Amino acid sequence: MQSLHNDSTIIALDVGERRIGVAIASIQAQIASPLATLLHTETIYQDIHDVLDKHTACALIVGLPRGLDGQHTRQTIAIEEFKAGLEQTLGIPVYWQDEALTSRQAEDELKSRGKPYAKEDIDALSATYILDDFMRDHPEVFL
Repeated sequence: MQSLHNDSTIIALDVGERRIGVAIASIQAQIASPLATLLHTETIYQDIHDVLDKHTACALIVGLPRGLDGQHTRQTIAIEEFKAGLEQTLGIPVYWQDEALTSRQAEDELKSRGKPYAKEDIDALSATYILDDFMRDHPEVFL
């Protein structure tokens, strides 16, 4: 993996069939936070490109879904194709990060806050966990 050592940001996606949760972290601070939830429509590649441009992102992390035993599923294959499309249209590195149980973790956290929340909140928070996991698992990228 190439090193990311500049003043820009890194973006993570939790890709679903209907919505895509988006999280952001500065390369320097490495503190992830929810950013937005995008609708997974025919303009999604442009929508993601716009987010990356707006926030001067130098890398993109995509959550990799798998079955409970780590096996590839229909969703895994769909996300692999989606990531390939991103790599063809973006001029920045696109990395994988295992997203095991991030949606469940996000929903549990939101429930524990005792306040109303929407599915979009789960998606964006899940993307935050994906980004946190990537930063923890790949410290060499931030040297």
